[in-house]
Order: sequence, then C-alpha cells, then structure tokens
Amino acid sequence: MSDSVLIIDDSDAVREKIIKTLEVFDLFDRYYEAEDGLEGFKKLLSSPVDIILCDLEMPRIDGFKFLSMLKSRPDLQDLPVIILTGMNDRELKIKGLEQGASDYITKPFDPEELVARVKVHLKIKNLQDDLKRSNELLLELSNTDHLTGLFNRRYLMETLEKEVQRSVRKGGNLSLIILDIDHFKQVNDTYGHLQGDVVLQKVALQLQKELRSYDIASRYGGEEFVAVLPDATLAEAVFVAERVRSSVQTVKFSGALSPLSITVSMGVASFPTANCSTVDDFIKLADDALYRAKANGRNRVESADQTGGPEL
Repeated sequence: MSDSVLIIDDSDAVREKIIKTLEVFDLFDRYYEAEDGLEGFKKLLSSPVDIILCDLEMPRIDGFKFLSMLKSRPDLQDLPVIILTGMNDRELKIKGLEQGASDYITKPFDPEELVARVKVHLKIKNLQDDLKRSNELLLELSNTDHLTGLFNRRYLMETLEKEVQRSVRKGGNLSLIILDIDHFKQVNDTYGHLQGDVVLQKVALQLQKELRSYDIASRYGGEEFVAVLPDATLAEAVFVAERVRSSVQTVKFSGALSPLSITVSMGVASFPTANCSTVDDFIKLADDALYRAKANGRNRVESADQTGGPEL
C-alpha cells in the first residue's frame, strides 16, 4: 500500500468523490486535501506524499503556478502530478503536461480510469524510488572501504581537494590527521592477516568515535588512516588526535588477540600554512609530522610547524 496522496481542487464535491473512489481500492494510508495551489504546496512541505492530483483552474494559486513551484524544489521535482481538467480544455491539458505534469484526468472523470492512471504513476514512482536507492547504495559502496566501513582513499582525495578550495575561498581553517598503527606488521606476522583485519576495524571504530559528525574519516591504505577536520585549528586537531591516541590504547581484544595491546602514531597539519598551496603539500606536512612521531618513539602525536614545514 502506498503512503499518501494530495488532492488539490477548489470543489469540495470533487475532492470527496476522488477520495471515495480511491478508498474503495485501498491505495493509500492517508489523504490530504487542499483548495488551491498555495494551500497544497504548504501541505506538501509539511506532509510528503507519493502522488498529487491537481486541478488547473483555481483561485489564488492555480495548477500552473503550483507546477512551477514544484519545479523550483529539486526534492519535489520527481513527484507525479495528475492534472484535473474540464472536458474541452485541450490547450490547458497540453500546457499542463509541458509544465511538468505526468498525466491528466478529464472532469467529470471515470472512476475506473482515475484508479488505473493513479496505479500506473504509483508504479512508475516506486520503480524510480527503487532505482534512486540503488544508485545511492552504489555511490556509497564506491566511496567506502569494504573492510573498515570508512571512506576510501579516492573519496578522501576528492573531499580534501574541495575542502582546501573552500578554505582558500572563505579563509577558514582546515586540519588533517594521518594515523599509523604502530608495529602493525608484527600483528600480521604473529596473529595472521584475518586477525590483523580485526585490529584495523577496531582502530577505525575508535577513530570515528572521536570525530565530529561532519569530519571525514578514511582509510588511506594498509594500516594508515586519515581524518579531515573542517573548521579546526592546528591546536584543536592536535587535541582530537591525542584523544584518538588515548582511546586506541584502551582497546581490549578477545580470543586469539586477547594478549594484544596496540598504539598509534599521528601527524597533524593545518591549512592555510606558509609554503603549502596544494593537497599534496598539505598531506606531506601531516606525513612529515607522522614520520617524526615514529622516529621519536611512536605512540605519540606530532604537529607540523605553522611556518610551513615540520618542526625541528
């Protein structure tokens, strides 16, 4: 059963007849009514529907204006609209179809024809919705690392490029954290790659937990992860990185991994910074800081110098 229908007509009798006709076939859970396009548009914004039946000639906001209002909203453009017109309104029918209506019903309407046309357009809408969901799922899968559930490197690079451009354009802060699991090769050598995958998943989970909802966490490759923090200063990003480091240290494993304790090393950089004008420059700043974190004993956070290079 479909969810709801909106019927827009200035005639109470017409609206009542349409509702009674559709109720016989149990097509909808909810029926919404409006006397003109303005009232209909307001109801549509507060109560999403699956299909609209709309008269063309109404006071205040007529059907044509209503169709143009739908066009102005990308989230409403795909809603099927069946226009209701008088028997001799050939030009109005054509104009309505040209302005975005999906179909028309001639008044006075035949109940069986009305139901048949509604069913057809509901079926088309359901197919379109299924296709849209499939495309969204495919897009999500193409952007996701299958093991950790974080974004993958391709999505990271695309996002980082956009965020750097936004920072340049608007002058906002942008920070980057690169995380590397310490001695991860030993984990794989000791426990095997399947258990190593468990470790990667645990670290990914801890990283995601410590970030804001609009930060971007991704798997950069192997045992490296990257977090993009929009509107975060270097000091704020270092604070987050320290929180992640501490969180990972507390992770407990079960089964074969129960003896294992892990730590991570992290490099942090911020943008804009002197001598840093590209995404590659930005990543190198954070990567250099990560290298120093490893060189200085691991299980630590190091940050890039704000003058544009690693601190010495």
